Amino acid sequence: MSVRIDIAGLRPEGVAVVPSPLAELGMALHALSEPGHHPGLQGWVTGVTARLDPHLADRMCDADFLWRSTFSDLFLPYAGIPGGTALPGATLAEELDLLDKLTDRQFVDAALEFSCALPYGRGPSPLVDAEMGRLSLELAAARGPRQERFTELLLTDPPKIRAWLRQFLQDCDEAFFAEAWSRLRHQLTADARHKTDLVRRKGLAEALAAASPAITLDEAAAEITVDKLSVGRTTTGDGNLLLVPTSLGWPHLAVLYRPGWQPVVHYPVGSPELAAPPSVDQLALRLTALSHPVRMRICRYLARSAHTTSELAQSLGMTAPEISRHLGVLKKADLITTRRRGRYVQHQLDIAVVARLGSDFLEGILR
Repeated sequence: MSVRIDIAGLRPEGVAVVPSPLAELGMALHALSEPGHHPGLQGWVTGVTARLDPHLADRMCDADFLWRSTFSDLFLPYAGIPGGTALPGATLAEELDLLDKLTDRQFVDAALEFSCALPYGRGPSPLVDAEMGRLSLELAAARGPRQERFTELLLTDPPKIRAWLRQFLQDCDEAFFAEAWSRLRHQLTADARHKTDLVRRKGLAEALAAASPAITLDEAAAEITVDKLSVGRTTTGDGNLLLVPTSLGWPHLAVLYRPGWQPVVHYPVGSPELAAPPSVDQLALRLTALSHPVRMRICRYLARSAHTTSELAQSLGMTAPEISRHLGVLKKADLITTRRRGRYVQHQLDIAVVARLGSDFLEGILR
């Protein structure tokens, strides 16, 4: 499972690494709505929540589905500007002006992704297709009364929702985000400068690897692969590839692959991870390997000391070939290490790898 970006024909100058205040505001709203996703931001979340105006806090709940799970493509409006070469604005006001440039159809389609879980970027717009409009309202009603009210107004009066969202984001900027952005933009600008320098000096592959070990480039196939639990495909075509750093976003690594929109990779900087996270496939392999009761018992022994296959067989009352098969599964998942001591081969559990499984799992599903 992964998201792939076809970059055939992409010019070196077509790679842009640029901070986005609107995208960072989207991540700020997400962290305030789902603080459990961001344990490193607990102090900031507590401080903002404590001084938040109650009226603004209520308004934040009116459409929090636009940023609660991750955040809507509406926070990356430059990607929807025709031509595929638009860049994030230097200020929030500039980016809100870009948001205003999206057509009603673009705005509604992006908003409905979270209000009623329509398939990402596929099918006719509910604004022009009556059956899709009916389905949107039906799906929104199933998700809750707030989603139903929002979707109904979105389909009948898009300008009203657009005006509400712009005013809400401006109020958030005044209440808490402007202060945060004045501090964060320096880190994000420095990271963007560093990644841009890597692109120029060492190539796109180096820059992508520096952004996240979950991003790889197959230069022969001219394709970027982002290791995620979602599946998608997009292309730069004649446009640019945008890399947008986020300070508030870890562990989320987002890819915008909406049809007709410019590809955007929204990657976290300064993440607290101690080691490169495993791929989604490798994580699944490890969890599967540990799910078998016999292998769990083997791990119990190997966590305490190194054992040979024969010793494990005797302790568990099994044959050596049976133990070898289970050890093979654990070894393929990189959960055990093996070393030779004279005539004997000893196995031991890699405690550090197992200890990271909980955080690796969370990083994998939230990526």
